[in-house]
Amino acid sequence: MKPFYVLIGSFVVIVLISKYADIEQHQIFAGNASMSIMLLFTAMGHFKFKKGMELMIPPRIPFKRQLVSLTGVFEILAAIGLSFEQTRFATALLLIFFFLAVLPANVYTSRRRINYEKGDNSGPGPNYLWFRLPFQFFLIAWVWYFSIHSYSTL
Repeated sequence: MKPFYVLIGSFVVIVLISKYADIEQHQIFAGNASMSIMLLFTAMGHFKFKKGMELMIPPRIPFKRQLVSLTGVFEILAAIGLSFEQTRFATALLLIFFFLAVLPANVYTSRRRINYEKGDNSGPGPNYLWFRLPFQFFLIAWVWYFSIHSYSTL
């Protein structure tokens, strides 16, 4: 839920500020800036809660620690990539692929009741998916609208 609040909260604040600052295409700017803020927020979790994030990866997948770090770095780079018009479209495509690629980890996490912040099995379980799966598709739609669709309409 925290990433959702970060995304929506920062979007509202940035829309208001950019509207009054007379920034051209202020909603597109706000959509990409708020996604970048959310990505930086979630990237912090890859380093702060590394043990719990490793639990989210099924046992058959090797190099868990490196994979957690790599995905955290990817989120940081994606946040930067969305910030520039020259790299936004390509970054958005990679980000949509990334959001789809991590869906199985979210399902695995819920089935194992993983709480990544505590690094144990005290998580909400399958109920987690009632929010997480729609949120994942919401993120995909957000990136498509603000970074791909808007790119083709400029």
